[in-house]
Amino acid sequence: MIVPIRRSVLLLVILLLSSLGTAVFLAVGFAGTAGLVTGSVSGVVVDESGPIAGARVRMRATDHLTFSDLGGRFSLSGLPEGSEIEVTAWADGYYIASSHVTPTVSGISLTLRPYHTVDNPDYHWVSPISGTSGTACGNCHPMIVAQWEKNAHGTAVDNARFFSLYNGTNLSGTQQAGAGYLKDFPATDGSCANCHAPGAGIDGYLTTNMNTARGQVTAGVHCDYCHKVGGVYLDPATGSVYANAPGARSQRMLRPPEGEQIFFGPFDDIPDPDTYLPLISESAYCAPCHQFSFWGTPIYESFAEWLASPYAQQGITCQKCHMPPTGDTHFALPEVGGLPHPPESIPSHLQLGAGDVGLLQETATMRLEANQALDRLQVTVTITNTGAGHHIPTDFPGRQLILEIQASDETGRSLAQLSGPVVPEWGDPQAGQPGQIYAKVLMDLASGDYPVVSYWKQSLIVADNRIPALAADRSNYGFSLPAGAEEIRLTARLLFRRLFQDAAAEKEWDRPDILMVEEELTISLQSWHKIYLPFFAGSES
Repeated sequence: MIVPIRRSVLLLVILLLSSLGTAVFLAVGFAGTAGLVTGSVSGVVVDESGPIAGARVRMRATDHLTFSDLGGRFSLSGLPEGSEIEVTAWADGYYIASSHVTPTVSGISLTLRPYHTVDNPDYHWVSPISGTSGTACGNCHPMIVAQWEKNAHGTAVDNARFFSLYNGTNLSGTQQAGAGYLKDFPATDGSCANCHAPGAGIDGYLTTNMNTARGQVTAGVHCDYCHKVGGVYLDPATGSVYANAPGARSQRMLRPPEGEQIFFGPFDDIPDPDTYLPLISESAYCAPCHQFSFWGTPIYESFAEWLASPYAQQGITCQKCHMPPTGDTHFALPEVGGLPHPPESIPSHLQLGAGDVGLLQETATMRLEANQALDRLQVTVTITNTGAGHHIPTDFPGRQLILEIQASDETGRSLAQLSGPVVPEWGDPQAGQPGQIYAKVLMDLASGDYPVVSYWKQSLIVADNRIPALAADRSNYGFSLPAGAEEIRLTARLLFRRLFQDAAAEKEWDRPDILMVEEELTISLQSWHKIYLPFFAGSES
């Protein structure tokens, strides 16, 4: 199943109404226009074969929108009379057409031009970096490129942590250290490029070495690549990508033939060579690189986790959290024709992820409760995934959330733990302390070692206690109250860690744990013998 566009039921209703001669006009409103709003524009949307029904016709950069009827006819009213405006039209499979007119006017014709349907491997990528060429993306979209350059996609072919895992080296690459794909399979290049360097990997499946692609910006996840994706291949049985087609293998690329150009984007009013792709604003667009398995073991699962979550049912997409608007009113410079749009309609290219502290700290909430029971303190910690549309943590199996709990009296003496979970031995430096780790734990099938991140080898999931979207995990702990203690101080902290501590130390990964949420609680104690002594005395009498 190829998913380029999802037509709405609303469009079908509009076509039915239009076929009956009913004038249809949606979402009347515009910004930044002048003059009386009594003007109108009417006409027809056609291609070389005749009228096109269901085309989206809009006064550019406004909410003035209607659809052509079964005869291709349309009418837009409530427009600024006497002022020149631009009217655009789009339909699936076509570039966007436009015309500059002055309302009131009728009889205009908007002719749509079909775009190619076959990918051209001989196409040469456009560089995103300003000044590198006359067509560089940053020449017209510097605000977008500046955001992209700093995110994980923009650094995909320069990420030292990735290359330490690919090559099996330390962070600087100066010596062998720990797990590495090329250490295990030195005669192959692997499938990493399908997601980390798709600009090169699209034409070199299993034959693109990441070291060759390293530092080449157009080999990576760049503007021109992403905006040439015209669809994704989904398994109709699951609604997700096929298990054996990671990254570029699940994307329908439509690089243009010689002499042509095309950019798929989220707006239906940017004229040729742009066209509108509803998919680019849907979670399915992200699926190819965020859902795949190795040796039958699911590794990256954030799309499937989202698909099974309440977020999917409510239509809350990946882009909503990871590409939030920043308040920009332009996505192209005014001097090259960029028009202001409502800021909430312009997604950022921050593409926030696991390296963003602010995003992580909006992901989970914690509730800390404690009750005294004689000489024992019962503590309950509830962690709720309130802000992620997938499990936390997700994707790369080296990621963990560490819950650490500290309990001490007013003198600083730590309370002895009587019951409840402790951080496992591989959770240094918190190993053995009250708390737990949330992670997908992989075991190397050949050696039996765990936890490992070498998912390119055969591995099994031996534990997975990650927290799904909007779900909560509750854990209970018992502590012994020291004699004479009057006050207990409890602290619970949830930390995000990128890689298991031993492996991180071996590879010299230099990113510290990130504090996601912290709760503190102070309990004033009552002496249990003072409370219960009168009862015993009364019983004896």
